[in-house]
Amino acid sequence: MKKILLVVIALVGAYFTYEQSPQIRNGLSTSHAANAEIYQAISEQRTAFQVEGSGRVARLLSDDNDGSRHQRFILELETGQTLLVAHNIDVAPRVNGLNRGDKVSFFGEYEWNERGGLIHWTHRDTRGNHVAGWIEHNGERYQ
Repeated sequence: MKKILLVVIALVGAYFTYEQSPQIRNGLSTSHAANAEIYQAISEQRTAFQVEGSGRVARLLSDDNDGSRHQRFILELETGQTLLVAHNIDVAPRVNGLNRGDKVSFFGEYEWNERGGLIHWTHRDTRGNHVAGWIEHNGERYQ
């Protein structure tokens, strides 16, 4: 009986989480809700899911030129949590004029790591196998 009750509670909790997290259903949500989803994913060490969010540039990093070239920067969410953004500049244009403190919105794939995680796939998939992502900065979309 206890096992059945635990399963029912887990199912009800999953249902309400699903209803409160539209980005799980369709990849879209408000930035606040999406950032909350990322924060939860960090605490649960979940990985490999599409998410939309936004934050402020905390640090600009040098490009990663090993293999596919990536523009890299650290984004700070409203929660204070930071994420590494790795934007493939072999597929998508570089985000122009990016400065510390700038607001950036994104849609990409979240990957957990011990530092909070990273966002990648912020571009189209040239093979058409992965959902297209993007970065928005100063009213311009980069994908």
